[in-house]
Parts: sequence; C-alpha cells; structure tokens
Amino acid sequence: MTGKVDPWWPAVANDACLLTRRGKDYEEIYCVYPWMRHFYMDWEFTWRPEFLFDWMHRNNWFPVACCVVYMIAIYLGPKYMENREPYVMKRTLAAWNLLLSIFSWIGVARLLPALIHNVSTYGWENYLCMDPENSIGPSATGMWCLFFVLSKPAELVDTFFIVAHKKKLMLLHWYHHVTVLLCTWYTFITHCPPGLVYSTINFGVHAVMYFYYFLMAIKCKPKWFNPKWITIAQITQMVVGSVVSTAAFLVVRKEGCWASWENNTGILVMYVSYFFLFLQFFLQRYGLGINVNKGGAKSSEKKTKTT
Repeated sequence: MTGKVDPWWPAVANDACLLTRRGKDYEEIYCVYPWMRHFYMDWEFTWRPEFLFDWMHRNNWFPVACCVVYMIAIYLGPKYMENREPYVMKRTLAAWNLLLSIFSWIGVARLLPALIHNVSTYGWENYLCMDPENSIGPSATGMWCLFFVLSKPAELVDTFFIVAHKKKLMLLHWYHHVTVLLCTWYTFITHCPPGLVYSTINFGVHAVMYFYYFLMAIKCKPKWFNPKWITIAQITQMVVGSVVSTAAFLVVRKEGCWASWENNTGILVMYVSYFFLFLQFFLQRYGLGINVNKGGAKSSEKKTKTT
C-alpha cells in the first residue's frame, strides 16, 4: 500500500449535491440518495452544529474532567449507600433505557447509510485515510456523529442507577464508560477516519441492549430471548473495532492519510482490553460454569448490568 491517497470527489455528477462549509466540500447523504429524504426530520435539514464542533476542539479538557468527577462519584457513592436502603426507581430506569434505545436506533439509521456509501464509493483503503470533513462534514451524518460523542458523558448516568440500587459495580462497567468517553471524544476532534465505523456498530449494539434493559425494567422480558446474545454482540463489536483499527495501521503511512498512529494505538488498546473483559464476563456467566478468576470454581448466576 504505497502512493498518494486518492482525493475525495463528489459522488453525484455535476456537483448537484456539493456543499462547502469550514473550507471543505462534502455531500448530504439524503441528496445523494433522494429517497432517504423522507426519513429525516425537518430540523436535520437546517440545523448545523459547527459551534459545537468548535467548542469541542477548544475544550478537550472536558472529557477528562467528566472522568475525574465520575471516578470520585463511584468511590463515594457506594460509601454513601452503604447503610441506606436501595432506592426504587424502576419507572425512571425504564424511561432512561427506552430513551437511549430510541436515540441509538435513530443513530444507526443516520450513520449506517453514510458508512455503506463511503466504503462502496471510495473503497475501503481510501475511506480509512479520508478526511472526515469531506466524507461526512457538518452534514446530518456529522451531526449525529457529534450526538454520539456527546451521549457518552450522559451515559455515565447508567452507573447512578447501579449505585442507587446497591448493585455490584463491576470493573468492566466503569472502565468501559471512562475509556469510551475519552476515546470517542479524541477520535472525533482529531478527525479519525474509522470513527464512523466505531460509532455505527456501537449505536447498533446499544439500540438492542438498552431496549432489552427497558423490557427488563418493566418486567416484559421475552422468554425466548437469551441475554447472552447481547454479550456476544458486544464481543463481536470489539473484534470488529480491533480489526478496523489494525487495518488503519496498514495505511497510516500513506501520504496525506488522516489516520494517526496515536489515535489508532489508543483505540486498539481499548478494543482489545474490552474483548478480554467481555469474554471473561461471558465465560463467568454463560460458559461451562468456569470462573476465570477463581481457578475453575462455578460462576455466580447473579446478573449485573453492563453497558
């Protein structure tokens, strides 16, 4: 893989869908495929969040501050609840999970078409190197990528329900929340090309996962659905993320490539660590009765929510 990366070019002839913002050309996906326009909300045609893009670039301390406050809270929270009765917030928890599920389903509908379009139009290798300001831009897709990143601080609320209900707070849970928040934020502001893959698959897994948690909260969990499939989907997500970030390493030396060693390294370490943690969780709960921490003792059947 050598040579200069082919530049981005408009997919629609005569530049019919070409727009320019922030000095970069891009296309709106619902202009490239007019039939998609019917599935968008009116405000998505007009609202452009460039001011939020700029704010995120200027304030890269914010995700670090969120993580510091979060770590303090998960240390003090269980101590506060130690001699108190668990709170009962089933309706609030159900509403929260339903909200996140709906949000994630919309995210999938917004990001997946753009991902398919970019890879099929420009090729996998070019896509991994292409400036997201061209391939996505401040379009409706870019706006939902922004919403995805900003949802990660909000998802820290998940831990509040665990602590308030006096459930066990697992390493997998809080480690996942902290590292996802940091990695998504810095992937976004450094214009990491594979970010659209990471966010699309995460939206998809969360759409199903949070809807399942909603059904559990309202005691309507379907008997036919085995929750182990959610963990399998999470493990699959980590495999895909690891493969994509590894593939980005193969093109990072190409002239003009927007993929970076630093970001790819952080993403790969994150996904590999998640893979082993989720695999450990799966084996402890579902696999062969083996507890990988206690030399073969039977795993606990107690269920703890992971996100």
